[in-house]
Amino acid sequence: MSASSTPGHSRLTKAYKLSIAGVATLGAAALAFSVVPAGTGTQETQAVAAAPVAWTQSIQQNLGAQHAVADQKAKDAAKAQAEAQAKKDREAKEAASRSAARTPVFANNLDGWIKEALFIMKREGIPGTYEGIHRNIMRESSGNPRAINLWDINAKNGIPSKGLLQVIQPTFNAYHVKGTKFDLYDPVANIVAACNYAADRYGSMDNVNSAY
Repeated sequence: MSASSTPGHSRLTKAYKLSIAGVATLGAAALAFSVVPAGTGTQETQAVAAAPVAWTQSIQQNLGAQHAVADQKAKDAAKAQAEAQAKKDREAKEAASRSAARTPVFANNLDGWIKEALFIMKREGIPGTYEGIHRNIMRESSGNPRAINLWDINAKNGIPSKGLLQVIQPTFNAYHVKGTKFDLYDPVANIVAACNYAADRYGSMDNVNSAY
């Protein structure tokens, strides 16, 4: 009995030993594969993990750059607008100064009235000289801007001659020059309208030597 059982026992023992050895080998291999140090990941894995972070940072940088460009454009536009307005104000001020320099101040007397009238007449292309205007004023009103004729034919017709150069209202209305007061008694307006009428009818106030 013992002799026959020995070989079988030997075979089982070998098989069992081989099985144990195989399992041990596989277990060791599995253990070796699973226990990998944390810092030994592949470059590909690290790159995939870092990609979302890099993309977010890139978007933030682009947005920041766009905001900076927009802010700079707004500042440049505001500066340009301010400079344009300052230039416009400066030009307006210079134009006003030139206009003031071109427009002399005239005295409020007969001499000043005639000179101011001549200034306007030159601008409007109406002929006449200081001497011709002064001579006719002295004959017509003696230099009184409120003079009124109540005895000639015009007065009898209800439209008396008035002012420095004794102009009737219809004539003043027809020959009034823009830029002067629409007032028959205003000395400058009276002179300019009378000279405008005289230029139309006689060529110039200088050619008038009597009632006209």
